[in-house]
Amino acid sequence: MFDKILIANRGEIAARVITTARRMGLKTVAVHSDADTEAVHVRLADEAVQIGPAPVGESYLKSEAIIDAAKRTGAGAIHPGYGFLSENPDFVEAVEAAGLVFVGPPASAIRAMGLKDAAKKRMEEAGVPVVPGYHGEGQDASMLAEEALRIGYPVLIKARAGGGGKGMRLVERAEDFADALEGAQAEGKASFGDAAVLVEKYVTSPRHVEIQVFADSHGNVVHLFERDCSLQRRHQKVIEEAPAPGMPEHVRAAMGAAAVEAARAIGYVGAGTIEFIADGSEGLREDGFWFMEMNTRLQVEHPVTEAITGLDLVEWQIRVARGETLPLRQEDLRIDGHAVEARLYAEDAERGFLPATGRLERLRFPEAACFERGALRVDAGVTEGDAITPHYDPMIAKVIAHGATRAEALSRLVAALEATQVGGTVTNLGFLARLLRHEGFAAGEVDTGLIGRDLDTLTAKAEMPEHVPVLAALAAAGLDHSPEGDGPWDRLRGFRHWGASEIHVVLEHEGEPLEVALRRDGPGHWHRAGTQIGVSRDTRGLEVTVSGRRFRAEAVRHGNRVTVWDAGRAFTFAIPDPLAVADAAGTGGDAIAAPMPGLVKRMRAEAGQAVEKGQPLAILEAMKMEHTLTAPRDGVVAKVLASEGSQVSDGDLLLTLEPQDE
Repeated sequence: MFDKILIANRGEIAARVITTARRMGLKTVAVHSDADTEAVHVRLADEAVQIGPAPVGESYLKSEAIIDAAKRTGAGAIHPGYGFLSENPDFVEAVEAAGLVFVGPPASAIRAMGLKDAAKKRMEEAGVPVVPGYHGEGQDASMLAEEALRIGYPVLIKARAGGGGKGMRLVERAEDFADALEGAQAEGKASFGDAAVLVEKYVTSPRHVEIQVFADSHGNVVHLFERDCSLQRRHQKVIEEAPAPGMPEHVRAAMGAAAVEAARAIGYVGAGTIEFIADGSEGLREDGFWFMEMNTRLQVEHPVTEAITGLDLVEWQIRVARGETLPLRQEDLRIDGHAVEARLYAEDAERGFLPATGRLERLRFPEAACFERGALRVDAGVTEGDAITPHYDPMIAKVIAHGATRAEALSRLVAALEATQVGGTVTNLGFLARLLRHEGFAAGEVDTGLIGRDLDTLTAKAEMPEHVPVLAALAAAGLDHSPEGDGPWDRLRGFRHWGASEIHVVLEHEGEPLEVALRRDGPGHWHRAGTQIGVSRDTRGLEVTVSGRRFRAEAVRHGNRVTVWDAGRAFTFAIPDPLAVADAAGTGGDAIAAPMPGLVKRMRAEAGQAVEKGQPLAILEAMKMEHTLTAPRDGVVAKVLASEGSQVSDGDLLLTLEPQDE
């Protein structure tokens, strides 16, 4: 038995575990890097211990520092969360050797499922259906290419120690196999220290359906139904829901039974997820799903399972770690309604989902009180004022909605996202809202290729509504909140004897100048000159009138910028400094710059080399993902300004091309 628990993680999952532990009467200990000194999970915990610098290899992955922190604070157990050390069997053994309890499965179970090739062999022996493919030890490139031909294209190359979509490549033609293999191996080595891969048949209408399993140390195993995680980009989940759309009861029973058998086969204890790939071309069926892998930890998307079952999975984890039996039997478990989760990231969907950084000058979520009880949940590991740094995953929060039906849950989630405001960094809010409104997704016609097929539409640049510049101009001029009698308009009283007062506000949007002429109609009322767009200010904020339609809106000035939120979309404007001198020596299409902070993994060009538009010139590693930078036009490389292995910041020049002839 233990009464104090250390959480060996950060961000929203650390905060999530702390919340449940404290509700159960347990004391909590947080660990943190130098970059997380004031993080949410640190402020929530009863105690906190600094364990190293910002890089994860020097802090959150230092098992000896974490175990030492637990011993020094008197914590009797360690909860790993997900990611970091959560699926490291050596860490589990070190925790137990130190006389501490690991809140998770035994090291033997993690090892059994840690390498995808060995796990699939184990599942085949247990009678669990497995995707056809090559899961052997041989890693010779020509041999793997031959195996791909034998399996038949399209195939999926997967890092055997992978997860989270890292080290994974879809290959549709034999001539593309070598480059894809090289990329998968490099990413697997960088992310997991293991370059070995396996090759599998790619199901052409795949659905990603996973079963939540739970086991105790007394031999009891249950499943808590399924989650559908088919909406993915770059093999990473974006939207998750439970239960799976169109899931027949007999298929649910078959999948659940296979998942329970898989857990029993490796002597599993605790929370785990059995991931299946299902052929959705003819609907979900008993002979159309295959084992992919097992995640031997709590999943990011566990809240949707909690919403439909009414259970706290972290509480179950802690109870099982204490040696208790599972609180419920399989026949006691029921599905209540539907739940959907969206992952809110600091990333630029319009630029290929590049991770973003920045300080959260504004972070506001809708009040849960505005929704039916239990209908809305937000799991966040950051608050307003915190920074999104290049050191860690750029997730801001998970937004979860629950309803009696799938349509109701989707409607509530869209409303919640549209009421969410993020300022200071670009986010995927607009992309998420479009995805949730997608006609096929709304109809339950989901598969892992949906986002890819409609990517251009889902990531199209948001058209700026005509009232947005008006709100931006008001905020820039300080008219959005100034009390009557103390604003610029009032200082003009007595100086104009005819006509309406007018002020011109100059802004910049996406590098383009924008001038807005505002005319005052009376105290607290303005409109944009030459239009019927009006704005009124009262004690509740700003109200916009467009063509007789009235609605509330908000604009905030932060420094020399203004952000306007409209239906979940953020539009940012710069307030130009009239004394600033523009740099006339812009590089235009003659430069290749780092789109984000990262490591120059490979440089594929040298000075004097002729290149063609679209030709790969450099590979940048950021957030443990590789990003290929290409030539913006045909030309000749003039200078190479960064070397392999160097760390660069967002916007740093990597290469320049010789100027084009006039």
